[in-house]
Amino acid sequence: MKKLLLTALAAATIGIALPVAAQNLAIVNGKPVPKARMDMLTQQLAKAGRPMTPEMQGQLKDEVIAREIFIQEAQKRGLDASEDFKAQMELARQTILIRELFADYQKNNPITDAEIKGEYDKFVSANGGKEFKARHILVEKEEDAKKIIADLKKGQKFEDIAKKQSKDPGSGANGGDLDWATAASYVPEFAEAMIKLKKGEMTQAPVKSQFGYHVIRVDDIREAQLPKLEEVRPQIAQQLQQQKLAQFQDGLRKNAKVE
Repeated sequence: MKKLLLTALAAATIGIALPVAAQNLAIVNGKPVPKARMDMLTQQLAKAGRPMTPEMQGQLKDEVIAREIFIQEAQKRGLDASEDFKAQMELARQTILIRELFADYQKNNPITDAEIKGEYDKFVSANGGKEFKARHILVEKEEDAKKIIADLKKGQKFEDIAKKQSKDPGSGANGGDLDWATAASYVPEFAEAMIKLKKGEMTQAPVKSQFGYHVIRVDDIREAQLPKLEEVRPQIAQQLQQQKLAQFQDGLRKNAKVE
């Protein structure tokens, strides 16, 4: 009877201990390392978009165990009781809590399709119309620009003069080529003179702007080539999220009573 009782007690003990042991990842220096720590790191990696492979599982387990070893040594040296450690922990707590606040706001205030479409329509309105493939030569003095225009009328090549005399470092080396762009991409004086030109035409007088004096030639004109909504949807959504979050932060600051 006694033997049977001891056997039953042993079986009961094993039955109780097995689930507890299964919750531990390892035992380090007699101290259990909860499996929950690895689960937490796995979740963080998943949030960052990193898929968990069998190889990474092993690496993650090694990482969790190594952390426990280092933590035990730090605690043995009393580092967790230092004022510096406490101050850093407080800063980390604040950072994590603020991050959670912003994540919670974005989760409860998602960007809608209507908002994305509205922002895209604004973009199209501001950048639609015609695009110009233009060249220019930029110089500091008006008399230099006038001489360039005269030389061009005599048959000198626009590209050659631009390479030699243009003060615009971006386009000068390319013969004054500004590539395709809308008029809104340029300063008002430049844009106003450019849109009056037809394909192949050149300004007959220097165009003054904040940068100096321009000689402008339009090589081609076309309807603006804008990306489709689906092509820029992620960028628009991200931009709107940042704007909403900034407004949320500003609102909290304005409504806070700071003495």
